[in-house]
Amino acid sequence: MKKWIFLVVLLCAGVGTYKFWGKWQQTRETADRPGRPTTATVQLRDIAFAVNAAGEITPAEQVSVRPEINGKIEKLPVDLGDRVKKGDLLFKLDDKELQQQRASNLTDIERAKLELEKAERDLKRAKELLAEKLISQELFDNTRTSFDLARVALDRSQRDLAIVEERLTKTEVQAPFDCTVLTRPVSIGQAVSGSGGFNSGTEVLSIADLTSMIINAHVNQADVPRLKAEQPVEVSVEAVPGLKVTGIIERVAPQATIKNNIKGYGARIVLRNVDERVRPGMTANVKIPVASAANVTAVPLVSVYTERNPETAQMERFVYVQKDASVEKRLVKVGVSDFFFAEIQEGLVEGEIVSLEMPKEEREKKAKQLATQKGSAEGGSPSIRPGSGTRTNLTRPATVSAGSGKSSQPAARSLSPTS
Repeated sequence: MKKWIFLVVLLCAGVGTYKFWGKWQQTRETADRPGRPTTATVQLRDIAFAVNAAGEITPAEQVSVRPEINGKIEKLPVDLGDRVKKGDLLFKLDDKELQQQRASNLTDIERAKLELEKAERDLKRAKELLAEKLISQELFDNTRTSFDLARVALDRSQRDLAIVEERLTKTEVQAPFDCTVLTRPVSIGQAVSGSGGFNSGTEVLSIADLTSMIINAHVNQADVPRLKAEQPVEVSVEAVPGLKVTGIIERVAPQATIKNNIKGYGARIVLRNVDERVRPGMTANVKIPVASAANVTAVPLVSVYTERNPETAQMERFVYVQKDASVEKRLVKVGVSDFFFAEIQEGLVEGEIVSLEMPKEEREKKAKQLATQKGSAEGGSPSIRPGSGTRTNLTRPATVSAGSGKSSQPAARSLSPTS
């Protein structure tokens, strides 16, 4: 019995020691872990700002092939994915009925010609008899009418033959350009209707030129003013990792549309040197370069603040520069910026230290100003207008959601991506 009690006590002690050691180790790792940086060094770097958009890859030329006449599919030598040269046969309709109708029209024409020759001989004889006054005028008129009817009958038979022969030329459909077969919803022997019918005809094939591809991207309205025609872009295809394709902005739609609850404009991007692995329907991510600067003085965007000067009523940009134990508020001129760094054209030099947070004294000062303003408003005092020196319009720069390609920003944005 004592043995079992000793084992239970030993087990409990071991479990307790293990838990205590785990908590102590976790506390030690947390204590040793470095905190979030509060300062940054002004340094030289390259800055490039680009607009990101997504779209679907589609062929620049895609055609739905439909017959012009009714019939049955007799030949269908192509299938999905086949590459067809211009002028090659896509499909052929059964023309047996049309051939029989053509033979019948030829027979009608021969008969009409014979009847016209007979009517012409009768009219010639009737003219001679009428000149000798051997027949009446009424009989001559009837003979001439028979001749006119025979001529009309011949003309009608010839027109019917021309219609049938034209329909025969439409039984074979050839490729209008070098293309690839995308879909083939019908099979040999299936009856199809012509495009002149009520339902615009049956689609036999859909073909496209896969050497010329485009992307229909949806660009946020805030970024559209930065786009222009013939602007080069970089395209990456999600289905083909590591593939980079060069594209050119062909045009931007003049009318805004709403997609995924975001108002924007459609941009048509033409791809150059399309890789064979790229296929219609793939999703593409488009990176449109807008502004760039090489080897410039830069600081993290989070260190730059914007505030209205109460004396000049102008918006000013500034940073907090650390000097030994003191902090200096210094005005700067911002150039190109992306979502992480901003170019400083004036006000800073390489190697200086800037604060990534507002100094404690400034935070307390702003808090007192806001409290004073709130108390004055609640007490019925006249409200303080913006820019009077007691209210600060202070904002942070925009951020980007990882992997989404879309920017999420606060109510007010302190810096635009360009100067």
